[in-house]
Amino acid sequence: MPTPQLPPSVPGHWLFGSGLDLALNPIGFLGKNSKKYGGIYRLTSRFKKMVIVQDPDLVKYVLQDNNKNYIKSFGYDVLGLLLGKGLLTSEGDFWRKQRRLAQPAFHRERLNAMVQTMVTCTKEYMEVLEKKRGQQVDVSKEMMHVTLHIVGKSLFGSNVTDIVEAVGKEMDIAQELAIERISNPFKLPVWIPTPGNIQEKKSIQMLDKVMMDIIEKRRKDTAHYDDLLQMLMEAKDEDTGEQMSDRQLRDECMTIFLAGHETTALALTWLWYMVDQNPAEIEKLRTEAEQVLQGRDPEMGDVMKLEYTRMAIEETMRLYPPAWVIGRRNVEDDTVGGYLVKANSNLLIPVYQMHRDPDIWENAEQFDPERFRKDKIKEKHRFAYFPFGGGPRLCIGNNFALMEMQVVVAMMVTRFRFTLVPGHPVVLDPLVTLRSKHGMKMLVE
Repeated sequence: MPTPQLPPSVPGHWLFGSGLDLALNPIGFLGKNSKKYGGIYRLTSRFKKMVIVQDPDLVKYVLQDNNKNYIKSFGYDVLGLLLGKGLLTSEGDFWRKQRRLAQPAFHRERLNAMVQTMVTCTKEYMEVLEKKRGQQVDVSKEMMHVTLHIVGKSLFGSNVTDIVEAVGKEMDIAQELAIERISNPFKLPVWIPTPGNIQEKKSIQMLDKVMMDIIEKRRKDTAHYDDLLQMLMEAKDEDTGEQMSDRQLRDECMTIFLAGHETTALALTWLWYMVDQNPAEIEKLRTEAEQVLQGRDPEMGDVMKLEYTRMAIEETMRLYPPAWVIGRRNVEDDTVGGYLVKANSNLLIPVYQMHRDPDIWENAEQFDPERFRKDKIKEKHRFAYFPFGGGPRLCIGNNFALMEMQVVVAMMVTRFRFTLVPGHPVVLDPLVTLRSKHGMKMLVE
């Protein structure tokens, strides 16, 4: 049997290769080459071996069928400075043990109790937003505010407003500096005392102190709390009876805090933008919320009936997936799609491009929530739509996030409407997550 050949390569700059083109304009670069090179191709680069995989069958192979040969890629190493060995960044047996310990905290029956937290935080936020009627706001910041408080209270309990604000501020600083490190291949190592590195270290130390203080106080507290931290502290390994150490709790709390608010806030931001661009959709959402809730606060049973709201959220995440690209690195040589992928290659899976592939999605650029009716979406390939990843490392908080977005949208849509400020530029900013480069300036009506 002949040795497999390397995937076709994209030519580029004589020194930096096509990796430079990817760094300068990732969305445009990946879109331009998606049809030209097919489901798998490689980039030329002097710094890293880089392979793009964008065929649903090949993505399934990498994320699911042969997942043990694939670990997280370079970007996750950088995030590890902030998140430690949480579920997002850890690997191997340690990750599997942590996943088993954390999983019960996100079971559906646990989510039932969290709906009230989601409702309470949304009501508090709407009272703040009420004072901004007729004003222009950056909806992306507004959504960050509400999701930050939802995940903070779900994680730490009710009386955490000051803690949530402090953690959110420092986490934003540390995350921005991590994004810069991922985006800039010439960034100086973290141990060199540049102003950015000093600030990053200071923010992480502050976050460590806040988290460890919370954990220490909770260890000494004899009261029982109905929150995620309590669940994580009480979780025991079925085989050994082992529980999480303080450091493990810190890392998981940091991961839940970061992953649990920014991506959800971005999805909500893009949803308000999309329904403003498609005015008929706002009426469908409002009508459903009024019929299901009839003026009441949402309960778990109501959330299950908000079917069109769910479909609109799913369609938003198809067009604007917050996790717009997934990275993996193979431990050993592999054959993917008939091509040789050498060990230690960085594989990039462009979720954004796959979600807009016209060979998979009819009228792919059009906003059409109807395509996510359950009878329609089940006909699609499992990896045609995967905003939360896939395989064993499917996001542990996917159901929490969907439920949270349904609650926020259903409650807000009957009282408010966001209208894009005329002339405000909506430009994609594909960093670690898919943001709007200039925010999302909208009028509160």
